[in-house]
Amino acid sequence: MKYIPVLFLVSVLLWNCSGNKTEECAIQPDVSPINLQVRIEQFQDTLAGITSKKELVALLSRQPVMRDNLFRRSEYPNDSVFINELYTKFSHPGIDTLLTETKRIFGDLSNLESEFTNAFKNLKHYYPDFVLPRVQSVISGIDGDLFVSDTLIIVSLDHFLGKEGKYRPKMYDYLLRKYDPEDIVPSCILIYGISDNYNKTNLADKTVLADMIAYGKSFYFAKHMLPCVPDSTLIWYTAPEMKGAHENEDLIWARFIQDKVLYSTSMIEKRNYLGERPATIQVGEKCPGRIGQWVGWRIVQQYMQKHPEITLPQLMSDSDAQKIFKESNYKPKRR
Repeated sequence: MKYIPVLFLVSVLLWNCSGNKTEECAIQPDVSPINLQVRIEQFQDTLAGITSKKELVALLSRQPVMRDNLFRRSEYPNDSVFINELYTKFSHPGIDTLLTETKRIFGDLSNLESEFTNAFKNLKHYYPDFVLPRVQSVISGIDGDLFVSDTLIIVSLDHFLGKEGKYRPKMYDYLLRKYDPEDIVPSCILIYGISDNYNKTNLADKTVLADMIAYGKSFYFAKHMLPCVPDSTLIWYTAPEMKGAHENEDLIWARFIQDKVLYSTSMIEKRNYLGERPATIQVGEKCPGRIGQWVGWRIVQQYMQKHPEITLPQLMSDSDAQKIFKESNYKPKRR
């Protein structure tokens, strides 16, 4: 690859594009034979209706995962402090307003149940041994977002009220993109896709490239569980960022090669190119954060295009990131 001067590269990558790139749905499998239905266990009314500490203790004793993970019991010095603070939160008059706003945004949760059902039917198609997890919903006082495991998913609805909601988590705008109502199911599926239950990796390979491929596989996995969810929703980029990434893909790649990023094992490099940041300034001021994850996705896409005989489960079980990269022959060209 030809050397590209740094100043030229950075100046080109200060993109400011607009408009949407037309996206195609991934292949939608025939899931009509699959009899599966998600019913969400709703705890938001129960939590908002707590009238005594004894009642709160009884509820959390029946829901230890909710207690220990979503409400983070271990962060409190003892049970008394934990219950007192949680009871103060759920007995505050403002919790009723938050509950009302949650119901305004999410309604009876039938849409969310449908989204989970469709995603899990696709998952069952690709992985017949998949066992449907329980799904629960709560309000947390905007103090928790998700808990996801093989057997249980807990969604704090008030964390996902989105741009139309009166209340939002206090965080930077680039992080708030993850907390719209339509982000709930993709977030859960991405967690499934990055977990070692599905996404096999070589723990001895500490390179940036290995992490890029692992992320790329997780996005490819999620796209097949949610075939028509826009790529921008899965990776939390704006439409201009998506358009800019595609139009400058060759220049992004040139920077990776020029700076010898791929085979680095430096945590600093991983943070710069894969970490949660408003921008990947090593590439350009307008280049979105986590650009290495996006490039990993592109590599995996090209690998699968060149190997149509490989199934999704086969891809996910392949821990050889170097092989996937080499056989993808990924070399983006100027559009």
